[in-house]
Amino acid sequence: MAAFSFSLIPVGVRFMILSAFGFALMSACVKYVSNYGIPVFEIVAARALVSLLISYIDVKRKKISIWGENKPLLFLRGAVGTASLMCVYTAVTMLPLAEATILQYVHPVFTALLGVLFLKERVQKSTLVCIGFCLAGLLVMVQPNMHSEIADELPLFSIMIALCGALGSSIAYVIVRKLSQTEDSSVIIFYFPLVALPISTLLMWDSFVWPSLFLTMMLVLVGIFTQIGQYGLTKAMQTQAAGKASAYSYVQIVFSALLGVWGFNEIPSIWTYVGGGLIVTGALINVFGKQLLAPFRAR
Repeated sequence: MAAFSFSLIPVGVRFMILSAFGFALMSACVKYVSNYGIPVFEIVAARALVSLLISYIDVKRKKISIWGENKPLLFLRGAVGTASLMCVYTAVTMLPLAEATILQYVHPVFTALLGVLFLKERVQKSTLVCIGFCLAGLLVMVQPNMHSEIADELPLFSIMIALCGALGSSIAYVIVRKLSQTEDSSVIIFYFPLVALPISTLLMWDSFVWPSLFLTMMLVLVGIFTQIGQYGLTKAMQTQAAGKASAYSYVQIVFSALLGVWGFNEIPSIWTYVGGGLIVTGALINVFGKQLLAPFRAR
C-alpha cells in the first residue's frame, strides 16, 4: 500500500523535493560560514569549485562531451545562475534563514509565466490553484512582520536583493527547461560552476579570508548540497513542465524553517505555521490535481 501511494507522486515532483532539501541544507551552511566572516563571493567560489569537480567527473562517467551542443545558451544559463546565486547568498547572510527563503521562493510564479511566454507551455488549473495557495501562504507569513518591529530587521535593500535572486532563478529554470530538450542533465549542471568559478574568484580576490579546517569542510558541504539540489532540479525540469515542477520548490520553506530552529535558534511565529499549511495544501493539489478533478469531469 505504501509503495502504491508513493508511486502516485510524479517522478518530477520527487526530484524537486530532493532539490529543495539539498538547497535548504546548502543555505544553512552558507549562513553558518558567513557568521564566521567568510565573504559571499568566497562562498560562491568554494561552491563552484566543488561543483565543477563533481560535475566534470559525472560527465566523464557518462562518456559524453563536456561542451554540449547549444554553447551560447549553456553559457547564458551559467551567467544568469551565477548572478542569481550571488543575490541569494547575499540575502541569506543578511536576513533570517526562513525569511530569506520565503522571499527567494517567489520564483515559481515567475517561472510559470516565463514558461508560458517563452516555452509555450500551458499552465494547468491545478498549477494555478497551487500558486494561489502558495502566494496566500507567503502573504500570511510575511504580512504580520510588516506591522511589527521585525520589519526593521528586514531592510529594503536586502529584500530587493532576495527578489532579484528569485527572478534570476526563474530565468535560469526556464533556460534549463529549454536546454533539456537537447542537452544531457550533467552537461547543464557542469556549465553553472564553469561560469561561476572564474567570476566569483575575480570578485573575491581583495576580500579573501583563510578558513579554518572546519569551515573548509562546511564550504565543501555547500558544494555537495548544491550538487544534490542541482541534480534534483535538472531532473525535475526534464520530466515536468517548468511551472508545475518549480511550484514544488516551495517545500524548501518548510525545510529552511526547521533548519533555522535547529541550527540558528530562529523560532517561527504562528503565522509561519499557518502560511506553511497553505503552501503544503497547494502542493498536494498540484500533485493530485488530476485525480481530484477526475470525478467531477466524469459527471
